[in-house]
Amino acid sequence: MPIDPSKVGLEGKPVERSWNFQDCMLYALGVGSGLDELEFSANKNQKVLPTFAHIVGGGGVPLNEIGRFNPVTLLDGELRIELAGPIPADGKVRSQGRIAGIYDKGSGAVVVTESDSVDAATGELRFRTRSSIFLRGEGGFGGDRGPSGGRNEPPDRKPDHEITYQTRPDQALIYRLTGDLNPLHSDPDFARLAGFERPILHGRCTYGFTGRALLHALCGSDPARFKSMDARFSRPVLPGEALTIQMWVIGAGEAVFRTLNSRGEVTIAQGLCSFEA
Repeated sequence: MPIDPSKVGLEGKPVERSWNFQDCMLYALGVGSGLDELEFSANKNQKVLPTFAHIVGGGGVPLNEIGRFNPVTLLDGELRIELAGPIPADGKVRSQGRIAGIYDKGSGAVVVTESDSVDAATGELRFRTRSSIFLRGEGGFGGDRGPSGGRNEPPDRKPDHEITYQTRPDQALIYRLTGDLNPLHSDPDFARLAGFERPILHGRCTYGFTGRALLHALCGSDPARFKSMDARFSRPVLPGEALTIQMWVIGAGEAVFRTLNSRGEVTIAQGLCSFEA
């Protein structure tokens, strides 16, 4: 069955997800935190990286209702997180998701999903997530092409902040323990089948590295000041590459950003971060 654009607006059933301090530490290690960030990577005065929201949020989306597709074709497109406050080291949320958009890009299909996650005990909003996936070869069903064009472009000047992180050759093997077991990131044969020379890094792992840089440069390493992060994945990253995050402050509590790989190519583009100045 091809991708069905009539499923836009369809809501899924609420799902619950709990986590503890060990999950938070594992995620921090998966996105590069280490000995110099013990408040995130070890349970001493523990804090939680804001981008952990996309690990425990985003649930309740009826993705199985949009039609059949080959998981080999799936790539991350865009991801946005919006936080109502710092994430606790131990918690439980109830997430309600929906299909927010289905677009025909000709060479593939873009599926946009949204999810609100509330504290399972109090009903208070914890975070919102919005993501899009690109399904290669699944276009041509005659649907709307969707929005296009540039946004959140950096100004024509040097970045206000620039941080470079080195990923590990086995970074994807660590990150996949957070729950994304797609063999595209671990199995060389599967990666070649998908058209890559070797397993690639999870797009959301690159997103996590980028979020760390934003947190430290813009928020003084305080998760309570981190409000939202919106970005588009533009190029895969290979484990072992260096990631350089460039940031331009464009107003009080707002900055645009991008992430470059070791060759200076943009891997995360059109980024916008809001924070408490």
